[in-house]
Amino acid sequence: MTDVRSPTPKAASTSEGADLDREATRPFGTGPVEPAESGSGVASGPTPTGAGWGRWTWRQLTSMRTALILLFLLALGSVPGSILPQQGSDPASVTQYFTSHPGLAPWLNRLGLFNVFAAPWFAAIYILLFASLVGCVVPRTFKLVGSARTPPPRAPRNLARLPQSVTYPSALSPDTAVDAAASVLGGQRFRLRRPAAGDAGHWLAAEKGYLREVGNLLFHLSLLGVLLSIALGGLFGYKADELVVEGQTFSDSTAQLAEFHPGRLVSGSDLAHFSLKLDKFTADYINSGASIGQPSGFNANVSYTDAPGGATKTYDIQVNHPLSVDSVKVYLIGHGYAPQFTVRGPNGVAYQEATPFIPANTNTMLSDGVVKAPSASLGFEGVFVPTAYMANGTTLESIFPAANNPEVSLIGYSGNLGLNSGEAQSVYQLDTSQMTEISGGPHLMTPGSTWKLPGKLGSITYDGTSQWVSLDITYDPGQIPALVCGILAIAGLLLSFFVRRRRVFVRAVPGPDGVGSVVTVGGLTRTDASGGFEDEFANLAADIADASSPSSPPSSPTAGPAASDDHQKPEPNNQSETGA
Repeated sequence: MTDVRSPTPKAASTSEGADLDREATRPFGTGPVEPAESGSGVASGPTPTGAGWGRWTWRQLTSMRTALILLFLLALGSVPGSILPQQGSDPASVTQYFTSHPGLAPWLNRLGLFNVFAAPWFAAIYILLFASLVGCVVPRTFKLVGSARTPPPRAPRNLARLPQSVTYPSALSPDTAVDAAASVLGGQRFRLRRPAAGDAGHWLAAEKGYLREVGNLLFHLSLLGVLLSIALGGLFGYKADELVVEGQTFSDSTAQLAEFHPGRLVSGSDLAHFSLKLDKFTADYINSGASIGQPSGFNANVSYTDAPGGATKTYDIQVNHPLSVDSVKVYLIGHGYAPQFTVRGPNGVAYQEATPFIPANTNTMLSDGVVKAPSASLGFEGVFVPTAYMANGTTLESIFPAANNPEVSLIGYSGNLGLNSGEAQSVYQLDTSQMTEISGGPHLMTPGSTWKLPGKLGSITYDGTSQWVSLDITYDPGQIPALVCGILAIAGLLLSFFVRRRRVFVRAVPGPDGVGSVVTVGGLTRTDASGGFEDEFANLAADIADASSPSSPPSSPTAGPAASDDHQKPEPNNQSETGA
């Protein structure tokens, strides 16, 4: 069979031929070409009416430019949430920041920078971005659904003008040759289109790669699903924080939680009914080398029950290994030391418990805290050092974060602690405005030692050292849907990147002297950056040529002045993309 390479003919003069060419080369993923509307084509501004301004505002909000600006603002607004301590995840660090920066912290707090993701300005950006993406995604989704159902365009009259084309003679009639091509392309899972009843000519249009539009559709729907999942978590989820000392038990209720941040539609009765006890906490540190003092592991051994009266279970909470109970996750987010004190006043024991001290230096775990014994009118400000070292003989420092040589330095006060004033008071701060400092401070104490206060005020004993942990309790019903939608979005992107939309057209006309037919096969693809369509088209054209040949092929007709008796497979006639 002879490969006949026809030169590019002149453009069809008839309007029907021009329409066919335009439809065949219309952009992939679009419907049939519609006549352009009259007008200059320049985007007009809003009409001077309320409805006109509303439509113009909606178009601006749902434009890609606005979505990108809002996305940038959302990312920019998230930066303070990554740099500054956040009230919802690390309230102890927020308190420490206020202590370290008394002038700057109140201003940052007024801007909501210590609770960025719950700040009104962050919510406004998020809501606007949500509206913008919904306005973009929903119309685009309907467009992609229509695109995925669009049949291939009609075959153009001159297939030789396409980027890939080949022409060969066939002993079959035009109608039979097109049927043979349809059998080949249908077997390759191409979507086929044949002439409608009454249409002249013998042609076939085939298109493949609709999974590309499915990928686009899947990506857009998944993106919308991610947004809805985040909204679901914000409405029905909650976060809470609790500081637990070794040996203590707490229940997941608003009365016992130190911090509670419910979703918009969450109340205290919606919390999970589990209880948890911290049995023991251990922190391991590197003892030598350049990384001495760096943590190597944290383990919080807990006992818990799923519901009141339920069986007790145990679990080892570690960093990035939270406890999952009743759809709630309990994360280990912080730890510290809780020195145990016994305060005795004139009337006996006034205070006896482990007191959490907040780390002022996370590298050495030097910590600050206060002890309040209101029934004895006594209060103490203290500094705890896990591994004590007296620098220059006068300054108490900690040289290692583990409690290898724990000591406490206390300053005592007597008088009114101000707890009955009606104003909220932090458990980590002591109001000394109505108190008198006790002589003898700062008083250095080791485990088991007692400081006898002057004037029959009483005494304070340092009994030992426990540890505390900070737990983050999170319920987010949108977490799993967001993960699934994120995976589907990536799958949609991969489909849209790696699947190519390509079209193949076949036309057959009667052969010379009315014997057999001349078959022309043309093809084009939207993009072929990775290559491969040229070889695919060549193989398809060869298969169509084989299917169009009878079992005993006659001698091939001539092509121009040259003729050949060899039976050959057609070779594609490659033209530039602009030839389409």
